[in-house]
Amino acid sequence: MSNLLVLRAGHVFDGERPIGPAAVLIEDGRVLDVDTSGTKAPDGTAAPEGTEVIDFGADACLLPGLIDAHVHLAFDGSADVVGSLQACDDDALLDQMEAAAIRMLRAGITTVRDLGDRNYLSLKLAERSRATDATSIPDIVAAGPPITSSGGHCHFLGGEADGAAALRAAVQERAEKGCEVVKVMVSGGNLTPGSRPHESQYDLGALRIVVDAAHEAGLRAAAHVHGAQAVTDAVEAGFDTLEHVTFFTADGVRPPPGMLDRIAASDMVVSVTVGLKPGAPAPPPAMRQRLSAIVDNHTRMFHSGATMVPGTDAGVNPAKPHDVMPFALQALVGQVGMTPQQALRAATSVAAKAVGRGSKGRIAPGADADVLVVRGNALADITAVANVSAVFKGGIRIR
Repeated sequence: MSNLLVLRAGHVFDGERPIGPAAVLIEDGRVLDVDTSGTKAPDGTAAPEGTEVIDFGADACLLPGLIDAHVHLAFDGSADVVGSLQACDDDALLDQMEAAAIRMLRAGITTVRDLGDRNYLSLKLAERSRATDATSIPDIVAAGPPITSSGGHCHFLGGEADGAAALRAAVQERAEKGCEVVKVMVSGGNLTPGSRPHESQYDLGALRIVVDAAHEAGLRAAAHVHGAQAVTDAVEAGFDTLEHVTFFTADGVRPPPGMLDRIAASDMVVSVTVGLKPGAPAPPPAMRQRLSAIVDNHTRMFHSGATMVPGTDAGVNPAKPHDVMPFALQALVGQVGMTPQQALRAATSVAAKAVGRGSKGRIAPGADADVLVVRGNALADITAVANVSAVFKGGIRIR
């Protein structure tokens, strides 16, 4: 008796390119085959006995499940995420994180990289899901509490570390806990009172210690960088991904000469912070005044050949609900200058490599059967990604 699942649609994007009308054959949670000939299991009568065939129609589009490279499940998307976090004990916070993760999965986001939690709760959430229902939430690539200086940006998450020995110990702790990435607050940030985004929190020597320790432990390293000097030092230290990359100075935005081209020529991935819920409150004045210059720099990096993925920073404020990814893809197209196909690649196959999950982000033989089905052709109109018809995680349809 076959347990084959066949998904058919008039448009299929395999994570790299459009392949037209196709049937996607799924078995035991993985893609078995992708047929564009119209001869394999075209309908229920031609399929092996026991096969489930779902034809979504000529106007539907099958995509790999989306990947958000920068989220915070522990933040509730309110106007005071820090206060809300501090008012929750770990049990309540874990339940809140699970609700956020479920919301993301229903939007077609099947893998997330959580770049800052408290007490390693994202790892606990992933463990709880595996023990009960592995298809209930997205796969989580966890950083645990971000490493930050004493009193530094997001210090309330518990990741303070100063000095070589403490930094090495912090990396080792994350490796032992089961994290897959180390997140470092190289600069300050907007969320923490008293923290200045344009100021560095660690010098180049400290950053090299963290990156070297992370790579020795088999972990990737992600750098939160707003300040121009912070970006420069993170590039020099060899981080795998650069988060935000806004080049803040005390009074504006100013990348060092040649830095945009240097990033574009490197192997580093820019996790670009895009996506705002329409009608949400405007960002803080300091950010609002700089948005045009930030977008211009991201556009320049993209057209220079930088590898870019969407990292929405979901959860940090009301403009960033956890399912904001469709608006992030629209921003990649409308602001950064990507085509719909380039934006979809950035959020699927490119993001899968960036976060270290090579089995994700493709509809191809051997890939995990994480599939998003939308109404309309997302390759022609990126807004179609918001029109979700179905989500499959490991070949199981999410209800």
